[in-house]
Amino acid sequence: MYDDRLKMPKLNESDWDDLPSGAKKLMSKTKWFWRGMQKVDKSYPGSYRKFIQSYAACSTFADASVKRLLDGLKRTPFAANTIIILWSDHGFHLGEKEHLEKFALWEKANHIPFIIVDPREKNTHGKVCSQPIDMTTIFPTLIDLCALPKYEALHGKSAMELVKNPEREWKEPAFMTYGYKNHALRSKRWRYIRYADGSEELYDHESDPNEWLNLASLPEHREIIAEFRKSIPQDNAKAFRNISH
Repeated sequence: MYDDRLKMPKLNESDWDDLPSGAKKLMSKTKWFWRGMQKVDKSYPGSYRKFIQSYAACSTFADASVKRLLDGLKRTPFAANTIIILWSDHGFHLGEKEHLEKFALWEKANHIPFIIVDPREKNTHGKVCSQPIDMTTIFPTLIDLCALPKYEALHGKSAMELVKNPEREWKEPAFMTYGYKNHALRSKRWRYIRYADGSEELYDHESDPNEWLNLASLPEHREIIAEFRKSIPQDNAKAFRNISH
């Protein structure tokens, strides 16, 4: 299925040139994986392509496994009364930003599948919502879908209005965290990243879907950055490490 005609990732050799200090400090420790792949590919040409082919094959296998699960559900009396939500825990870089795994605050590591199927909502089947949301929406959305009592202590906001109308305006940026005081926010157009040392990244996804041009230092984007900064959490809990003897 995935032969040599497979579409390869778009890479930019100067992708690190405009990264801030916080990004380089956070991401340098995992850069060895990408460098290792480059060395392997030089010694065994085509290894990188085989890696991409294998990744695509894994994704296809996962899709097929989901189909088996859904086919099994259809054979039961519960199919017409079962809400399905499909998501994953992270995306995956395949060489973009000189990165070859998850563990990052860029788009590739955080863009995941998120599908909601409510058999009662016939008018939304097959519709695509382009509004970014984060995983804090899952629990409150399920509460609304199942008509359960509200749970006020939740930080997340229900995405029920998007389930009913995927074109509806949504003002809450999607929120991501990787490590202590490293956060990202994603609106429909922008990705904003702020690192623990205060350095920043800003990408315009209308003109730069690959996140190759960091706009954070440009004065014309000060108001956009100032608005995003309001949503960056001020209280940050340090990671808890359970050390057993």
